[in-house]
Amino acid sequence: MTRCLRPGPVLLGLAASAMIAPAALAQEAEAATDCPVAEFAMGLRFQQQSAEIRALQLQAYNIATEKLDAAVAAAEDPSKLAVVTDLDETVIDNTALLARDLANCHVYDAWDTWLPWERDGKPALIPGAKEFLDHADSLGVAIRYVSDRADEQKDHTLATLTDLGLPQVSPETVLLLGPPKVERREIVAADHQIVLLLGDTLHDFDGRFRNTPLDDQKATVAEEAAKWGTEWIVFPNASYGTWSEAPLTAWDAETVIEEW
Repeated sequence: MTRCLRPGPVLLGLAASAMIAPAALAQEAEAATDCPVAEFAMGLRFQQQSAEIRALQLQAYNIATEKLDAAVAAAEDPSKLAVVTDLDETVIDNTALLARDLANCHVYDAWDTWLPWERDGKPALIPGAKEFLDHADSLGVAIRYVSDRADEQKDHTLATLTDLGLPQVSPETVLLLGPPKVERREIVAADHQIVLLLGDTLHDFDGRFRNTPLDDQKATVAEEAAKWGTEWIVFPNASYGTWSEAPLTAWDAETVIEEW
């Protein structure tokens, strides 16, 4: 199997950058052709290794905690409240699988390596996830895990969540792929007031985001501006998404090189 070439250390300064030989640039271009998944490397490195991603994840859970505490304080019966959360890249971190596939030049967002990962993989927790969910549990709030993991492998997901020490894990509280997420959220809403939705992809929040053009998704994001950070808590995911093939918008000007 063709393997991706690992990027070397970042060169510092324009002077050093100017020393890159045309042969090196040609080699990089050839590597990208041989291994098309290599284009995901920077986003995946940010998702798995950056301190910034941890700060953003903790920030999201801090906001969720603040909003949940306010909802509980205003509620007559906190047990009638519910938090609905996605799992992958919201509560649990699957980047080890993606990094393995990237190293093997396997296009990971084809998801043909996902089922073995569900069975045998060892995901990590997203920073702040367990603390927030334990806090919700301590307040008597219902937790529902709504994920597009495979329902036929539900026992494996239940075992994974239990091994990670997450609260309120049971066949009834973990709602996996079958009906669309909007329908599974309606099941929760039948006997609970959903006070928070947590997720990393937009259809974790509203059915209008599912299978719709990117421009329409952006328009809906703007229409629902008041819900972000109040009812809807979105987590960063630079590894994969509906945006991954979107063209970039470039500055329409001639490149001018100046020393800094």
